[in-house]
Order: sequence, then C-alpha cells, then structure tokens
Amino acid sequence: MVSILGANSVSGGYEVSNSLRFNDDDSPQLSKDMSGLSATNTKKFTTSFWFKMGNVPQPNYSGFIDVGGDNALALYSDNTFYYYENGGSNLYWRPTRVFRDPSAWYNIIIIADSTLSTQTDRVKIYVNGVKETSFHNNSGPSQNYDFSYNTNNTRNIGRSSLTSSSLDGYLSEMHHIDGQAKAHTDFGEFDNNGVWVPIKYTGTYGNTGYYLEYKQTGTSQNSSGIGADTSGEDNHFAVSNLAATDINVDTCTNNWCTLNPLDTPTSGSTFSEGNLKITTSSGQQGFTRSTIAVSQGKWYFETKITTGNVREAVGIALTEATLTDTTKAVHYYSRYGHVLKGNSLFSTKATFGDNDKIGVAFNLDDNTVAFYKNGSLQDTVTSIDSGTYSPIFRDGSDAYAGGGVLNFGNNGTFAGTETAQGNSDGNGYGDFYYSVPSGYYALNTKNLAEFG
Repeated sequence: MVSILGANSVSGGYEVSNSLRFNDDDSPQLSKDMSGLSATNTKKFTTSFWFKMGNVPQPNYSGFIDVGGDNALALYSDNTFYYYENGGSNLYWRPTRVFRDPSAWYNIIIIADSTLSTQTDRVKIYVNGVKETSFHNNSGPSQNYDFSYNTNNTRNIGRSSLTSSSLDGYLSEMHHIDGQAKAHTDFGEFDNNGVWVPIKYTGTYGNTGYYLEYKQTGTSQNSSGIGADTSGEDNHFAVSNLAATDINVDTCTNNWCTLNPLDTPTSGSTFSEGNLKITTSSGQQGFTRSTIAVSQGKWYFETKITTGNVREAVGIALTEATLTDTTKAVHYYSRYGHVLKGNSLFSTKATFGDNDKIGVAFNLDDNTVAFYKNGSLQDTVTSIDSGTYSPIFRDGSDAYAGGGVLNFGNNGTFAGTETAQGNSDGNGYGDFYYSVPSGYYALNTKNLAEFG
C-alpha cells in the first residue's frame, strides 16, 4: 500500500530530474532584471510550474513568481492560489481550491490572452490539468489589457518582494512563455491511470521567457548557475541564499518520501528544509510519520540527530497507530540504546546523540527491522506484526527538546550539513551517507511502482 503516488511513477515517460528546495527561514530567491528587454507581447503569456509544499500552512503571500513587486503568483494566507495583477487595475484571480497536501506535487498553469472577446476566457488557471471554475475573486481584465505580470520588470522566484514572504517547499519544471497563450496540453497530459503528468514543451519562449530545470549547482548568474535558463533566451537568474545542496531529485515524475507536518502529535514540532528536518519542543512526546507508507518490500532511510539532551527514537510504526501508541512501533531509542519492539525491550545496544546517523532497513516481506549506528549494524528485530508501516521520528520525552534530519535518499547531505557520499540503492536512486543494504530501496514512487 502506498499513501501517495506521484505524477509519473512508472519509468518510461518524460522524466523531470531535478527540483529546487526553498527553505523559507533562509529567505531564498532567484531574481532576474529584465529591464534591458522588450516583452514580445504584453497582452499574452503562459506560465507553467510544478510545486510541492513544505510548511503547511505557508506564510501569507508566499511567492512563486513576483514581477516588479506588485504582480505576483503566490499562496494566500488560507493556502489558496493567488494571481495579483496591479498595473493600476488591481485585478485578482483566486480560485477556491485549497493546497494543503505536503506529500503531493501540484502543477499550476496560467494562460492569459486579453485579446479574446469573452472576458472570462482572458485568464485561465489549470491545476493538475483541470480548469479552475470556482473563484473567490475573478476580476477581468478588459479587452486588449497589457498584463503588468508579463513586462520587463525584475522577476523574483520563491519570494514576494511586496511582503518579504518566502516560499517553503520545492519548485520544478518552470516555464514562462512571453507573447503566446499556449494550451495547457502543451505542458502535460493525463496518463492511463488518469493522473496528470508533465510532457516536454517544444515551443518557443519569447524575449522575456525562460525555462528553469534546476540542473546546475553554481551560484553565479549564468548557464552553470542554479537559476540557469535553458529556453535558449539566456535569461539566467541571480541566486540568493540558495546552494548546491538545495538541488533535489524529488520531482513531479519521481515523488520522494519526506516527514509529514500534518501527521505529528502537537503543534510543538517545527519543520524545515523541505520537511526533511524536524525540531521538537519540550512538552511534546510522540512520533511524526512520513508521507509514504508501505506494506511490502524492503526499504532504507537514514536520520541524523541534531540536538542535545536527546531522547529521540527512530524507526517505523503502523499507520493505524495513534501518534503516541508505541505498542505499534519498532524503534531504536537514543538515550539508553534500547531497541524496542512495541513496548517490549528487544535488546540494548549503543546509545546515540548529536551528529550520529541512524540507518533503518525494514523488510516487510520477512517482517524484520535492522538498525545501524554510523554504518555499523546494531541489531535486527524479527517477527514484527504484518501491516502498513511508515518511517517515524519520535521525541521520547516531554521534558526535552529534540531534533533530527531525515535522509530518504533525496538529498545525501542531510539538508546541507554533510558532504554527499553518493551511495545509491540497487536501482540507482538516491544519495545516502552509508551503503544501502543489498536488496533494499529508497522510498520514492519509482521504486514503489516496482516493489511496493
């Protein structure tokens, strides 16, 4: 069983290899001054991008794309999508759809053509291939309106210059087409399972257009930078508060496991780094589950401990368990080195603390869980209950704060705190700090389609 499937789980179709992770605490952004260019046609444009949420809810006006400070594609305070077009007209388009699933990739496409005779056709918004028809605000525009969003003002990606609010999450496969109102089917299609998936766009981009694939790791504003434009227009973006470690393989064609900020015991947990880092406050006890759960197969992940006075535990738990029900969990407890099967002590092994890395290899075909400390096997728990399990991070004490960084293979640097080691699973997926045990796999939708 899989709790969430990504856009294109089975290999063989069009593949998107990279995303860019935005951690709002860092105030990250990409920016491009377009003032030296002339827009091809300010009456028409198309923008398409994919995103996966980090924080839920997002900060108010979390900017996907901001143009000139007063024109923006963003998330509103209630997690609805928001297109604000100033230009002296103060136009708003805000569908009623709410974005609140941190396990899913979403595609948003905006198609604008003010030359059309029917006013409601002049701005169309699609989410995962479906046209939005229900709006809080849907304000125009007038015929032959010049869209301020499609001008040569400075563009900021990942941050709103109007409110200084940053996006928290992942962006991938970002197109902007200047001067053309394209069809949404130029960017995606429904597969045989009825799931909207990306396809290769083959058209042109216009003077201020761009295509951001996030395949490069440099911080300069050129073709080797994180903000490299591969449209052929060379509209490369400057990089602020982003690093090579923010390039990620979690994409709309291979969705990776992260922690789930909606499946945590109290509001005392803080999530960051694309839901790969968790900090728990004192007064909280319980475990946080991940976004992917499985009932068969052999899977591996790692956790780095990041805080003192530790009472953390790492392992797996049945999805049917409440977030404080340790009777349905199998985990390795830091302070005493206890390996626990439910509430029963299975064995006592090495304790662990700050900067130690705990590997978990769980085999749901043979119902075993192996725990590793810094690459060395500690013990293997046998005869665990059958069922659907999720990786967990547990704060085992309500007296102390705790914290850790999870590596499901989607970023082998533990959110930029380590040097990548390049250890992949048997399918070539992932970047783990230690070698993946033979026959075990990373938790992503490509592997789930094959083994889950």
